[in-house]
Amino acid sequence: MAIPDHARTNFNTLLRAAEDGNLALMECLDAVTGERRYVLCAVGRADDGDYVMTPFGHLADGNPYDAYLPPNPDDANGFVAQSGDDPPP
Repeated sequence: MAIPDHARTNFNTLLRAAEDGNLALMECLDAVTGERRYVLCAVGRADDGDYVMTPFGHLADGNPYDAYLPPNPDDANGFVAQSGDDPPP
């Protein structure tokens, strides 16, 4: 499964921000659930000199190994199922 261009572009932006020391972790509220989230942001400057925080995603709550299923090396379009689970669509 190919990573879409927009995701690759965002990832490269994050790498540049990290390399330049322009990466921040910001505490936010989830707009839908109202839960606290710790959001990874690139830091930039607006024309007026104010800081601009561009959010890229939040850190996983709890154990991230429980939150995500990795790609299946035997199926280019599939993901590894958790033991005892049916494979995800």
